[in-house]
Amino acid sequence: MRAVQAVSPGSPGAAGFRLAGALGLGSRRGRWLWAMGACLAVFAAVPILAWILGDAGLEPDLLARNQPPSLAHLFGTDTLGRDMLSRTIHGLMLSLRVGLLAAAASSVLALVLGVASASLGRAADGVVSWLVDIFMTVPHMVLLILISFAVGGGARGVVIAVALTHWPALTRVIRAEVLQLRGALYVRTARRFGKGPLAVAATHMLPHLLPQFFIGLILLFPHAILHEAALSFLGVGLSPHTPAVGILLAESMRHLSTGYWWLGILPGAALLCLVKCFDILGYNLDRLLDPKTSQE
Repeated sequence: MRAVQAVSPGSPGAAGFRLAGALGLGSRRGRWLWAMGACLAVFAAVPILAWILGDAGLEPDLLARNQPPSLAHLFGTDTLGRDMLSRTIHGLMLSLRVGLLAAAASSVLALVLGVASASLGRAADGVVSWLVDIFMTVPHMVLLILISFAVGGGARGVVIAVALTHWPALTRVIRAEVLQLRGALYVRTARRFGKGPLAVAATHMLPHLLPQFFIGLILLFPHAILHEAALSFLGVGLSPHTPAVGILLAESMRHLSTGYWWLGILPGAALLCLVKCFDILGYNLDRLLDPKTSQE
């Protein structure tokens, strides 16, 4: 066994332990909070950078075409001389807006269907469960492409496509929570006083469902961002005239053989970092609100 060395109050290591304790790093809960704070800082940095950079880098400059990354252009320039850092940051802003709207719409749909499935009897439960099975059987990308193409593409098509394909998993979670809450004393008491199932769900169950709702929203957010980029890359998402990250990646495919590696790798890496931040945020928030782990 490895021996544990005690740290005396006057030793050099004691200051580090006190600092870790003051910052909350000594507990798992503290590390989760710091990870969530770092992810939120990344989220806030995108609009701030977009405001600082402005629209100047989006204008063509034929004298600065195809320049590799440098101090003047950290992400290089494209074939028209546009600054790739500015285009990437503005593309991430578009992804955040569309992804947030799509994830929110999908989460609200999941909340409504989950509550209805568990509250309105066997018929409603059977219909919702049947829809969940269908949507979870068909691959997401197939439905995303079909729905976005049918709606007409654009931001509206992406939002509708993501909202209609990402609700099943959260619906199951909400349904399970409602089924557990139905046996609570205050819920049974409300029913004895004549309240209907939807009224009971809205007034007595909804506050207990909000943590799962927000966790589901945050976990859906990175999926919505990735699928927005995928649809834009395939040509059925945002307009090709916008600097969406998916559009940037599609444009870079035409220059793979020319050695302009920064046109696709750097915007793609920025998108993956943003998505990973929200994955970490959702995971840590889930662990933080879990009573089994929040006490550790």
